[in-house]
Amino acid sequence: MSKKAAEHHKKAAEHAAHVARHHGEAAKHHEAGHHEKAAHHAHTAMGHAFHARGHAEEAAKAHAEEHGKK
Repeated sequence: MSKKAAEHHKKAAEHAAHVARHHGEAAKHHEAGHHEKAAHHAHTAMGHAFHARGHAEEAAKAHAEEHGKK
């Protein structure tokens, strides 16, 4: 696998971990009735999900460039 693709996979994984953490925080705050804090974490999680998907797409492109049509 290309170094470029590997880096994008790593970044996608990092963002996915942030997604999980922020959703966990959102759940905790929601259960406590702190809805503004819950909304903040949920919104932040969505931002990380957006970035994770972008890195996953870039990894796929890099892989296709390296192993695609010859």
